[in-house]
Amino acid sequence: MPQTVRTQAVDLLEKLVSIPSPSRYETRAAVYLAGWLNDHGFDARVDEAGNAVGVRGDGQREILLLGHIDTFPGDIPVRRQGDLLYGRGAVDAKGPLCAFAAAAAQVKPPAGWRVTVVGAVEEEAATSKGARHILSQRLDSPPAYCIIGEPSNWDRVTLGYKGRLLLDIDLTAAFSHSAGAQKLPAEQAVDLWRQVEQFCESYNRERQAASAFSRLEPSLRHIASRDEGAYGRVEMSLGFRLPLGLSPDRLEAHLRRLFDHLPPDVTARLHFSGGELAYKSDKSNPLVGGFLRSIRQAGGVPRFVVKTGTADMNVVGPHWPDTPMVAYGPGDSSLDHTPNEHINLTEYMKAIEVLQNTLRRLMGGQAEEATQ
Repeated sequence: MPQTVRTQAVDLLEKLVSIPSPSRYETRAAVYLAGWLNDHGFDARVDEAGNAVGVRGDGQREILLLGHIDTFPGDIPVRRQGDLLYGRGAVDAKGPLCAFAAAAAQVKPPAGWRVTVVGAVEEEAATSKGARHILSQRLDSPPAYCIIGEPSNWDRVTLGYKGRLLLDIDLTAAFSHSAGAQKLPAEQAVDLWRQVEQFCESYNRERQAASAFSRLEPSLRHIASRDEGAYGRVEMSLGFRLPLGLSPDRLEAHLRRLFDHLPPDVTARLHFSGGELAYKSDKSNPLVGGFLRSIRQAGGVPRFVVKTGTADMNVVGPHWPDTPMVAYGPGDSSLDHTPNEHINLTEYMKAIEVLQNTLRRLMGGQAEEATQ
């Protein structure tokens, strides 16, 4: 890869990581990325949802490179240490997004094709406002191929993500003397959490769910109690990672029945949100085949992975059943959201090489069927 291309790609990433863009505060970063895309052969703008969108080519068949430009909260000073670039979003997911932009800038679409790079907003906010806007524009004309920008390491291809459901509980219970037999409000809340855990364990046991991707997994995200006269009030936030085959609506119905049997002096208001279906793509298609060949060409041994988190793949995937889709991008996903977030720039450039070759294969009619 020419040194000028490497310099431009690294400069793009370092500058974009240097612009803070937590969810709902992405404007400056989106404007910068749209400007960079315009300067590198794209027709780019910030759209109505706040996404940075750049299009190269004017053909009917579209390859959609859907990354996200927002980051998890928290400031990490941007710095270089040898081949490592530190900063919030370096891995999740400005690294993959900048790899999309840098790779697409080096590939001129032939007649009949276009490549669209999107830096979507609010992926980290569980609203996925940006991806939903992109989806709304393509309900009747889905892309030919879609690549989601998430870290997977340069030699791995992500096929799927678990689903999600969030539950906020506002529980009120009558106080009793702490020396008595009746449970205190905070204890009532802990009992509820234990019942939720038991329900999930029973669900997994009945289905002999062994792998993390196939299990229903709950998490207690927040719990706090306070006194309100003769009553105690407990606020709880729960999260659920859903396997394939379990919809958020179905899980919500199960949980509502679980809360139907509270003691008479306990009330619980439930608020469900953030529901997303689990999604897993097929690995026998030209998109996967193109990645496998390109990773091997770059000297890697390609591997498949599924993730226990959730991404914008969950938002668009179920609506585009005929669109081959994977998630791909440089970076170690174990560094997501951590105070040590950083990306290896050599890996970043490897991913750009893989993306360039994959785009050329997809648009040049040379893609092969996956054999793994």
